[in-house]
This record gives sequence, C-alpha cells and structure tokens, in this order.
Amino acid sequence: MFVSGATILHADLDSFYASVEQRDDPALRGKPVLVGGGVVLAASYEAKAYGVRTAMGGRQARALCPQAIVVPPRMTAYSEASDAVFEVFRDTTPIVEPLSVDEAFLDVSGLRRVSGTPIQIAARLRDRVREEVGLPITVGIARTKFLAKVASQEAKPDGLLLVPPDREVAFLHPLPVRRLWGVGAKTADKLRVHGIETVADVAELSEATLGSLVGGAMGRQLFALSHNVDRRRVVTGHRRRSVGAQRALGRSGNAMTADEIDAVVVNLIDRITRRMRTADRTGRTVVLRLRFDDFCRVTRSHTMPRATASTDVILDAARRLVAAAQPLIAARGVTLIGFAVCNIDREGAQQLELPFVGPDAKDSLTIDVAIDKVRGRYGNAALTRGVLVGRDPGLEMPMLPD
Repeated sequence: MFVSGATILHADLDSFYASVEQRDDPALRGKPVLVGGGVVLAASYEAKAYGVRTAMGGRQARALCPQAIVVPPRMTAYSEASDAVFEVFRDTTPIVEPLSVDEAFLDVSGLRRVSGTPIQIAARLRDRVREEVGLPITVGIARTKFLAKVASQEAKPDGLLLVPPDREVAFLHPLPVRRLWGVGAKTADKLRVHGIETVADVAELSEATLGSLVGGAMGRQLFALSHNVDRRRVVTGHRRRSVGAQRALGRSGNAMTADEIDAVVVNLIDRITRRMRTADRTGRTVVLRLRFDDFCRVTRSHTMPRATASTDVILDAARRLVAAAQPLIAARGVTLIGFAVCNIDREGAQQLELPFVGPDAKDSLTIDVAIDKVRGRYGNAALTRGVLVGRDPGLEMPMLPD
C-alpha cells in the first residue's frame, strides 16, 4: 500500500566521474571533459552537448567534440567521492537503497516533523552534497520509485523536480517511450514500427496487445509502468546476487594470444574472488560473458559442487569455460571478456570451517586470505600474480559495499 504523498527521492550524481575531475581540477570547469581515452567512461555535460555519450568509442567522441579534454580515470577518487555522498544520504534518512556508486533511492516518509517536507529535504540534501563533497546532484521526488527516477532524469543536470500525486499521469504520458524502464533502443524500435512513441501511446494499449508486440513479461511491465503502477518499496540491506567484473579489449582483442587472454581471465577472477572474500560471500556458478567483433554476445556457465570463494577453484572453472569457447573466439574475434559468480550462498563464507571443501581448496583459500590481508594493508598492487607482472590490469570500477 502506497504512502499518500510523494515521499520517495531518487538522487543521482551528474556525470559522476567527469564531475569529480572538474571538482579536483579548476582548469577543467566549464569545459568538455572525457574520462577515458579508448572508451568514454564519462562525459561532462559540456561534452554531451556535442553528442558524446558514455560507452562511446574515444575516436568517435573526439570527432564529435575535437576540443574535448581527455583525462585518465582515477577510480580511488571516485570511490572516495561515492562514500562521502552516501554518508550524506544515510544522514538524511535511514531508508536508503543504493542502485550504483552514484545513485540511490531514499524514503523520507515519516520525517516531516523532524526534517520538513520532501522537497525541503531534497533541497537540503543537494546543498550538502554540493558543499561537503563538491559535486552536483539531481533529485527527483514522486510517489513511486519508477516515477522518482523518471523525474530525476527530466530534471538533469543539477536539478530538483517534484511530481505531485495528482499530476502523475499528466507528467508521465507526454514523455518518450524510452523513459519506461526496460525499453532500450531495440524495444523502442519495435514499438515505433507500430506508431508507439510516447508513454501515452503505450497506456492506450491492452496488456495482451503489448505482450504480442514485445513479449509477455515485458508487456506486463510496460502496461503497469505506463499507468504508474509500481508497488516496490525502498528497501535496505540488499545483498548481491552475483559478483562480477569485465574487461573491454576493443579491436586489440582480435590479435591477443591464448596466454594474453589467460592473463585477462586471471586478473578478472582474482578481482572477483577478492571482492567475494571481503564481503564474506561464496558462490557455486561461474558465468563467462563474451562480446565479439560483430557486437554479438554469448554466455556460458559452469556450476561447481560446492560454493566457494577460492581463487584457484573458481579460476579453474573459468579457464575451462574459456577453453570451451576458444573456437568461437578464434572465429569471431573477442572484444570483451567478463565473468560473474552467482548462486551465492546465503549463509556466507562457511567454507572456512566446513570439512567437505577438501584439503587443496582449504590450503588455497588460506593463501588467498593471507594475500587479502597484505593487500588490505599495503594496497592491491602489493602482491601480484606472476602471470600479471608487467601487464595492464585494466580498470577496477568502484563498487558499493555489499
């Protein structure tokens, strides 16, 4: 059952990585900034005005905006900024649901007497993030999570927008269909063929008709969202269902040797298992994700007998998956390799005590834990696997704590 007023906030930092760079280097302020050279990890709004977008190739981005200033990413700075912003979030309300390192939902129902109206709370939150962290942030306020997120998208950059309950449909229906969660470019194209371009167009169709166009599950979702039916509440305490990492190789992946690909695999699995042990998580299923030169993707998975966080055990499963996919890699050229460990053990990393893991796995895990302690004290670069010495480890993206 919904609260009567618009008390859900969606807070989203603006061009997060680029804003941190502009904050830390005054010479970059007001100028088009690209974070990352090969692939754009973030673009300032000055660069976005020229059509540059996140995940765009660096060459294309520089062609669109020749005057752009390209800066290398600084993941530690972004992690520290994220931590500082989330401190403000949690000081605003205890009900915070993180979505990523730069956005979250906040439930401010019940705070009127102590903190004021939702719009007063949101305005104060924005001021604090600007003053204490030095970053611009946009906040959308609505009765549902879906509409709060849409409101923040419409208010960007550096804005604040409240959607009153009696104006929800009037606000939502004129928007393009891409504003509906789950509608990407392909789904939008499918709908456009049938003359469906706005949320109002979607709302005019029955659930059955939408299902015939985009599939049953998606049809049900679009029908509900187009009428602003979203019963999800802001929840805290979510634990990850999987832990993953990926490495974009670009066109250079086509020329990589088997040993070079294996080094990428080792680095990704080392990164994933370190995160798992830090969060006291174990998992049973290893998933391989590949993207090829023709932009097609495939996934392969292997489920182990027992949940584990042992680097060697998970690495062995990952290598088997890559070996099985080698004919595809050789024929089509790989541009991205990613792994995820899922089937997470809800009870946590109990393998440290349980006897069924086996002596080899237990010995491996003991070594892993010892390495983690050294890295925790002296930094991740303090100990490196021999196969990775002298190789580019790629970027380790900031992550929310589990």
